Amino acid sequence: MRKILILSLFILSACAQSTALLGPAITAGNTGNIMQASFSYGSNMALKGATGKTPAEHVASYVEDKREEKKVKREMVNLVQSHINIMRKKLSTKK
Repeated sequence: MRKILILSLFILSACAQSTALLGPAITAGNTGNIMQASFSYGSNMALKGATGKTPAEHVASYVEDKREEKKVKREMVNLVQSHINIMRKKLSTKK
């Protein structure tokens, strides 16, 4: 039975419905709580319907935004430091 389940997961790995049901199925299997699994699946589908993104896509976009913010801050710090160094050189040569 277990081999058939694993084989069917590999065969159906490209199907969106099977991967969408995989998380709640694991939750139901581990905890035995069907209500929790159905709530998890329902909230994920409601979120996707409302925003067009899955929860994992929201997390990925949040991480990417934070990464971009850090990159911009780093560039600004480098720019300010280079201008400070240029001004120090100009001031030291005027003395």
